[in-house]
Amino acid sequence: MNYLSKVHSPYDIKKLDNSQLCALAQEIRQVLISTVSENGGHLASNLGAVELTIAIHKVFDSPKDRIVFDVGHQCYTHKLLTGRYESFSTLRKENGLSGFPNPQESEHDTFLNGHSSTSVSTSLGLAAADRIDGKRCYSVAVIGDGSFTGGMVYEALNNGGKTKNRQIIILNDNNMSISDNVGVFSKQLAVLRSKPGYFHLKATAEKAINRIPAVGENISAALFKLKTDVKNKIYDKSNFFEQLGYRYMGPIDGHNIAQLCDALEGAKGINGPVLLHVLTVKGKGYAPAEKSPSKFHGISAFDIDSGSTASHAKTYSDIFGELMCSAAERNNRVCAVTAAMSLGTGLNKFSEKYPDRFFDVGIAEQHAAAFCGGLAKKGKIPVFAVYSTFFQRCYDQILHDIALQGLHAVFAVDRAGFVGEDGETHQGIFDVAFLNGIPGVKVYSPCSFEQMKYDFEKALFTDDTAVVLRYPRGGENKAEYCRGTDSDVYFCGSENADTYIVSYGRVCSAAQQAVHELESSGESIGLIGLNLIKPIPVQAIDTAFGAKRILFFEEGVQSCSTGSLFALELLKRGYKGEFSLTAVPDTFVTHAGVSSLLKKYGLDKESIIKKVKRIE
Repeated sequence: MNYLSKVHSPYDIKKLDNSQLCALAQEIRQVLISTVSENGGHLASNLGAVELTIAIHKVFDSPKDRIVFDVGHQCYTHKLLTGRYESFSTLRKENGLSGFPNPQESEHDTFLNGHSSTSVSTSLGLAAADRIDGKRCYSVAVIGDGSFTGGMVYEALNNGGKTKNRQIIILNDNNMSISDNVGVFSKQLAVLRSKPGYFHLKATAEKAINRIPAVGENISAALFKLKTDVKNKIYDKSNFFEQLGYRYMGPIDGHNIAQLCDALEGAKGINGPVLLHVLTVKGKGYAPAEKSPSKFHGISAFDIDSGSTASHAKTYSDIFGELMCSAAERNNRVCAVTAAMSLGTGLNKFSEKYPDRFFDVGIAEQHAAAFCGGLAKKGKIPVFAVYSTFFQRCYDQILHDIALQGLHAVFAVDRAGFVGEDGETHQGIFDVAFLNGIPGVKVYSPCSFEQMKYDFEKALFTDDTAVVLRYPRGGENKAEYCRGTDSDVYFCGSENADTYIVSYGRVCSAAQQAVHELESSGESIGLIGLNLIKPIPVQAIDTAFGAKRILFFEEGVQSCSTGSLFALELLKRGYKGEFSLTAVPDTFVTHAGVSSLLKKYGLDKESIIKKVKRIE
């Protein structure tokens, strides 16, 4: 029977029994595998959270009870259960469903989120607001064990454990076990403790004890301490969560819907914050994903039968990984730092060849940047490889712990510019804007693999300050001039042109093609390509100043952009010609293909030509 087609809201699954819910889980897995195989996306994490998500919607009443998915990359089942089955084939496509929770799609999506370690804080805020308003509803955070490597989680736990808020944290543990299981007895005890009747009895007993005049609260506290001590002896552990004030439940089999429902019902009976520890298998139900969960965490379209993806040309990440291995071989001061992204940033080979100089600090970008400060202080050359979207998270450490100290640390900023289908939370269009406000930081933005090699060498072995090397997702679109040069600026097209196009990075390829086409039709036009974008090379300003018209094209936000600073330098010199800046306006960029976004924001070859010719 096809249950999924009959689920139009979470209310519809409340009428299904356990066997029907298990059948529903199998249907969902088939839809997930089929859809992601065509559209790409996050597969392994979603396959592991199917039964858990079903149980959550069986027990809680969304949207009255608010469900917050940490990162949000495991929300596909949630989308299917909240009225989006018919449109699920549009997942990650332009004008289709987002790959992350999005309140504009559904009232069941609480936050538009795509970064990790935030759910405990936001769900705690929701619970606090409900308590203030006197509402009897629940705030549920679903967070993976990987996100628990982020320090923000512990800030929130430290705060939340002191409250009486109705917050339930579900720790989806699919990799490492926080607390070791000790034989069959401990597992049976965990199931017993998760029964609703157990928590109802305990809550009733605690309430009665607390009513005893004068000594009730002291007796209750002593009994809780005794219970915790006994349990710690049984589990051979000290329960970190209960020490912070959370009632700990688990571990629970995250693929047993009946057990999950019992545990969640039990958690609802506790008057205060709860942490439910759930054990799941990442990639559950699809053998290739179970075998290689990292590969299927975020994956492009693939063949279902074999699990293989189409072969691809080298990417900037691949080139960066090769450059790092070469640099480490030549200089033993070179160290690599990553925030749980060694595979995505191309550092997997470095980690194998130079394990003593490789540091994966977990999903903790702030710590990673400050850690680099310590390495740099002792004469090492730390290179922190990080996606642009996550680079935002360590702004203060870049400013305070690196730049202010005058330390030489290198930030390899991957996925700079448009990233495409991951959407608003992942577009790498803000890094240049916030870096432009930090004194002393140098920023390179190469236009090709060859240029990246020159800029990489300068960043590591010539510069002596904080340096950023930023590059886009995927491969190069190499233009003729992008053979690589030691210069911070390059030129092509007409000399002493009436019109100059100025750009950097990926857009330079389109700009050069536009210049050649325009020049062949008789236009007096040239291209000023920037390898170094902070500080802006003086020779670039010198060359542009003599032109009648300057058009700057930038794959980033307009506010605080390099283009706006370029215009300011021209203004300081008294420039009287025409200047225009084409960049991303004051908006968040939704998911779509990179080529589509470049065209939408006027940064492809055709748009550049139209701009020069004043064609609207």
